[in-house]
Amino acid sequence: MDHSAKQAAALSVSSSSSRRRVLATSLCSLACIFLLSAGLLLAATGYSPFQPRAAAAWERFSKVQKAAPAPAPPSAPVSHDAAVAPAPGASSGDLDWSQEDEEDAAPPAPAPAPAEQEGEDDQGDDGECDVFDGTWVRDDAAWYPLYEAAECPFLSDQVACRRNGRPDSGYEQWRWQPRGCGGRTRLGGAEALELCRDKRLVFVGDSLNRNMWESLACILYAALPDRSRTRIVDDAGSEYRTFRAMDYNCSVEFFWSPFLVKLETKDDRTRALKLDQLPAMLQRTLGADVLIFNTGHWWDHLERDGKMIEMAGEEAFNRALRTWARWVDSNIDPSRTRVFFRSVSPEHKSVNWCYNQTSPISNGKVAPWFPKSLVTIVERNIKSMRTPVTYLNITHLSELRIDAHPSVYTITREGKPLSTEQRQQPLAYADCSHWCLPGLPDTWNVLLLDSLTRPPSNVHLLG
Repeated sequence: MDHSAKQAAALSVSSSSSRRRVLATSLCSLACIFLLSAGLLLAATGYSPFQPRAAAAWERFSKVQKAAPAPAPPSAPVSHDAAVAPAPGASSGDLDWSQEDEEDAAPPAPAPAPAEQEGEDDQGDDGECDVFDGTWVRDDAAWYPLYEAAECPFLSDQVACRRNGRPDSGYEQWRWQPRGCGGRTRLGGAEALELCRDKRLVFVGDSLNRNMWESLACILYAALPDRSRTRIVDDAGSEYRTFRAMDYNCSVEFFWSPFLVKLETKDDRTRALKLDQLPAMLQRTLGADVLIFNTGHWWDHLERDGKMIEMAGEEAFNRALRTWARWVDSNIDPSRTRVFFRSVSPEHKSVNWCYNQTSPISNGKVAPWFPKSLVTIVERNIKSMRTPVTYLNITHLSELRIDAHPSVYTITREGKPLSTEQRQQPLAYADCSHWCLPGLPDTWNVLLLDSLTRPPSNVHLLG
């Protein structure tokens, strides 16, 4: 090809490329104009693009969403530490979990994916309502029970009612529905784990707080993706019990202190309550993220300033509560620790007897068994404290659950299930004080976790 032909070919190629660029530019411009017009049209019709939900469980909990249940290995081994309580004065960072924790360290467990809520529970004001005012409803949506008794290896025989032969299971499937609070009592185990991530929760009190500790530990354990990644101190004869989910850096502990004030056993084997002293073990609770207290309501021997005294039970109870309140105000940093006081857990004896009951009280009068004056003492002491204390007012909602006690499906003092003959003597053997698990204390814990998402000054009192 001569020089003129080559030049003509080059001009032809250049001209063709220019035309393609112009065409591409024109098409791009037309596409941009089309997309802009479409966006304006969709905006005019009220359409808004998808916005991802916040991943933080503390934010989405108020929206009341249920996470998909985490799969659990059917026979995953449980690792048990020696039953040794942390040294006095230990904080949450000083607990002796052994160096194995660091060696086996794994990435934090992922937050559960949110799920949608539907139904009437989504109605109402989630911001300002009393979650302790409501009704019990049968839950047919598989929300309850939150775990199976067989899934919880440290569930005590005293409250494992199905294991002790109770033939019905309806008591496991009632859900507390607060009035006008949306669905805040619908909580899955995976969400509970997320709410407890990087937290140390400590229960201090009597056997009813131990009942509550077992419930929360079972809720968390059953939801774990890897149950072998746990540490358990569970000595039935010990005054200290704990459950730790390592992948969530979460521990749930229980300290036995039925009166909150110091209980001393003397040389003659009599016991005395020191109304002006608290047990030294309370120092081991310092540094916890959440403290949940409760106390019993009876005293055998009373002592103050080293001298035996005689006084009415109400006055003694008031002195004990004042001693506890002063300790909290002097030792607890409210910027680090949330403090709760759980109200009295009712018994069902006398008129409202728990024996052979299979459904909550829905009509008729609940016979009060606990003096109103003692409730007033608790409320008055809480109101007088500098430290914000949230009052978990579970008394009334629990009064309705006449069906939820172990009754004759419990164990003897020797730790054996009641025999057929003993079950036929409910007046002597029925337990109408503690609660079956799964059961009512699961709701107490749902309300506890819900309260953790509210301001600490939000105190729910009876009067």
